[in-house]
Amino acid sequence: MRFSPTPRGARLARRLVADRLGAWGHPYTSTANETLTLITAELAANAVRHGHVPGRDFEVRLIATSETLRVEVSDTRTERVPLLPSQEPSGDAESGRGLMLVAALADRWGVAPRVTAPGKTVWAETGCPLTGRSPALGMPR
Repeated sequence: MRFSPTPRGARLARRLVADRLGAWGHPYTSTANETLTLITAELAANAVRHGHVPGRDFEVRLIATSETLRVEVSDTRTERVPLLPSQEPSGDAESGRGLMLVAALADRWGVAPRVTAPGKTVWAETGCPLTGRSPALGMPR
């Protein structure tokens, strides 16, 4: 799904991921839903803050397999590739902990260049399999 590169767009992405996970059998209060929703919130906020190119939306894709849940957040800024900080930000810093949180919550995460458009995709996976409901191939772009 596409979202405007605004704080409102990031909030909507988070809410739609939580809703889709609920429909796939992971209720709002489940660990899987809370974890992937928080990861989505961090990645969407980063897309808005660091990956924003005026006039271009960011995209979120949610994929479920029999073994994992994966969220992908794509933006259109190629030159700002996220790296895990080598040290924690100072105690009074108001930002800089998002990817540390993603790294702590996800089983795996990474960054890949977009193939069909400019920009990058930041993705994260958790080992939370489906709970008996069969989703669509993924959350539409």
